[in-house]
Amino acid sequence: MDKPASLPLPVEQLPANIRRFAASDAPLAARLMAARGLVPVQGADQVSLLVQLTGAAEAQVADTARTTLQGLPEATLHAASEAPLHAVFLDYLAKAFASQFDVLERVARNAATGDFTLERLAATGSEALTEIIALNQRRLLECPRIIEALYANRNTRMSTADRLVELAARNGVRLDAIPAFDAHVAAIAGELIPEPTAEPLPGDRWFNEALEADSEDDDVMVGSQPPEGADDEEEPPPEEVREKFRPLHTRIREMRTAEKIRLAMVGDAAARALLVRDPNKTVAHAAIASPRMKDSDVIHIAQSRDVSQDVLRYITNRKQWVRSYEVKRALVGNPKTPVGAALRFMTHLRKEDLKTLSRSRGIAQSVKTAAKQRLLKIQRGG
Repeated sequence: MDKPASLPLPVEQLPANIRRFAASDAPLAARLMAARGLVPVQGADQVSLLVQLTGAAEAQVADTARTTLQGLPEATLHAASEAPLHAVFLDYLAKAFASQFDVLERVARNAATGDFTLERLAATGSEALTEIIALNQRRLLECPRIIEALYANRNTRMSTADRLVELAARNGVRLDAIPAFDAHVAAIAGELIPEPTAEPLPGDRWFNEALEADSEDDDVMVGSQPPEGADDEEEPPPEEVREKFRPLHTRIREMRTAEKIRLAMVGDAAARALLVRDPNKTVAHAAIASPRMKDSDVIHIAQSRDVSQDVLRYITNRKQWVRSYEVKRALVGNPKTPVGAALRFMTHLRKEDLKTLSRSRGIAQSVKTAAKQRLLKIQRGG
């Protein structure tokens, strides 16, 4: 993500009518008055002046400007968020008023807002904010990183993610930060991509329920414990109870391929652990290639005999992962690991693990023999 310039800005980049109050060589008393909002500057210019002064070298000036800025009327803030301010000032407003949706919405719609700000908002924004950002197709195509940030944001609707992928593919834009981009494009080929809607579609709600059911433990289901005060609420119908307690793996099994691919990108360990075992090779690859895949996840996957050889081969080719002794040991002990890779990691194993492998009945004979030979060489001092 490109970083915006830091505050304060060079004085020549400021509106002419606020320069005399914001210049670093202006008298301290004058700048303190400006920081208190006591100079004849109003509206968007006043907001620009205050934001500029938050970067002042003197803590008294900077702190006073921040306090005054926070106390401005909503109407002033909203108007400034829509005005063609310097992109650094709009970025500051988006950070300083991150809890105020009305400010974020106006900043997101503002043509003067920098790509760096939109990318951050796309990565962290609420569903409502991501919907606003996703409507600006021109900006998205000019800065594909915004699309990538929206895709990776769990709050972005699934239907919106499909629409963004289709938009990029139709315009020849590659989304390199989405490892499974080509697979997602192929998965939605021929599908009817819905237009933006005011309310989430049924598929969006379904996808969000799967995200809620996801956790760091794939045996844990959302709703296994009733919320506080549940006894005081009206009991839901039996079909709603059954739906709430559906295991994550059942939800995943009924998903579209495109939904599984995106879940691999935004889901937690439980979802990835299931998706990496999916019979669809495209889905399994999306899961193992997910940027959210952790080293601890990889160890468990490398041990699993339920994953495909393609998944294990992918692990063997990731230098970052095979630096781990635990990963190498798991791969060598997995009968599905390609023999060449298993033999390559054999020389890294410790004596006690070689002993275990030499007695194992579940691995290829060539790997077992190599383990015995390596163990014998160590025992002879080789």
